[in-house]
Amino acid sequence: MLTKKKWTLFSLLILCGGTIYKLPSLKDAFYIPMQEYFHLTNGQIGNAMSVNSIVTTIGFFLSVYFSDKLPRRFTMSFSLVATGLLGLYLSTMPGYWGILFVWALFGVTCDMLNWPVLLKSVSLLGDSTQQGRLFGFFETGRGIVDTIVAFSALAIFAALGGTLLGFRGGILFYSITAIVVGIVIFFVMKSAEHSDTPARIASAPASDSQNNKMGSVLKNKTVWLVACSVFCVYSVYCGLTFFIPFLSNIYALPVALVGAYGIINQYGLKMIGGPVGGMIADKVLKSPSRYLFLTFIISAIMLGVLIVLPHENMSVYMGMLCTLSFGAVIFTQRAVFFAPIGESGIEASQTGSAMAMSSFIGYAPAMFCFSLYGHILDKFPGMAGYQIVFGLMACFACAGIIISGILVSRIRKNNNARVN
Repeated sequence: MLTKKKWTLFSLLILCGGTIYKLPSLKDAFYIPMQEYFHLTNGQIGNAMSVNSIVTTIGFFLSVYFSDKLPRRFTMSFSLVATGLLGLYLSTMPGYWGILFVWALFGVTCDMLNWPVLLKSVSLLGDSTQQGRLFGFFETGRGIVDTIVAFSALAIFAALGGTLLGFRGGILFYSITAIVVGIVIFFVMKSAEHSDTPARIASAPASDSQNNKMGSVLKNKTVWLVACSVFCVYSVYCGLTFFIPFLSNIYALPVALVGAYGIINQYGLKMIGGPVGGMIADKVLKSPSRYLFLTFIISAIMLGVLIVLPHENMSVYMGMLCTLSFGAVIFTQRAVFFAPIGESGIEASQTGSAMAMSSFIGYAPAMFCFSLYGHILDKFPGMAGYQIVFGLMACFACAGIIISGILVSRIRKNNNARVN
């Protein structure tokens, strides 16, 4: 599907996407150590994630104006190095307000400066018929890198006795990895980034001003529908974080396995969900938007089942199977939820702005969902709190069914109009 030079660039993009979020997503492998050594409650961890997401959302709006302008290797490399430096400060074990400050800055370094540019770079590697596979295999590659890096950090934590020293060692490993990758991308991507010039770029009108492009993006109903679909997926995705305390509290999952489960839940599933979602979207349904519609229905049904299951009487293996199966469905959605932008035929000159706009709205749930879910669990301890959280996730999934259904219809009408 890709030339050798494009594979080089694609590999760099995977490396970037698979390392930069390890520190902001520290809770994936170290949720319990964060509670113990940072002295945080569920709600406070949720607050840190929400503060990060507030800054991220504002940053995505600002990135609409520069994501199509700045050289990609500069923004990617700078964001990785800056993230690593923040991790070095985090290893000093700052207080609660220091943690909020660091997670706020992660919103700038990881999301505002990096994510829309990264998505645009992936999208421009192929034409409109390859978007599902491109984003699917991108998520798979990220999952592989995520898993290797996260398990390496967890191994350091375990080797140092699972103590404060081990926790600090894991943070330092994440930090140094991000800095090294940033340096590599700065030097290697210089020659690689000139080779990703598909026909989509060649045919893009060069005379469009940035204001005209922004106006077109803001008026494009398809972009808004894609953004709202992402919003619903991400609202459900935020709940996956709390499967970790769910298994620990309800199923008494041993502490030694909690970190491993978190890595599998957040990273390992990408390796499955990425290619499965991408290939089904492109090869079977031949439409990422139709795939989102179908999987929203499946996720709503699965959440309903999770609510009514007698978890207190089930084995821990059944609990892990149920939660991981649901997580796999969500990760297939995450693999392709930006693909409808390429499917809808938006011009290459507007792709960065469209990605930034979709990210601005689509990732907004993280501003409140992490905090909301965490505080619900603190206020309603035990199974009742988790049932409320699962119910809210199901509501977002049902909203996604409606929105993605409208998106499917609109893309079909637009494609028919272009043919005629």
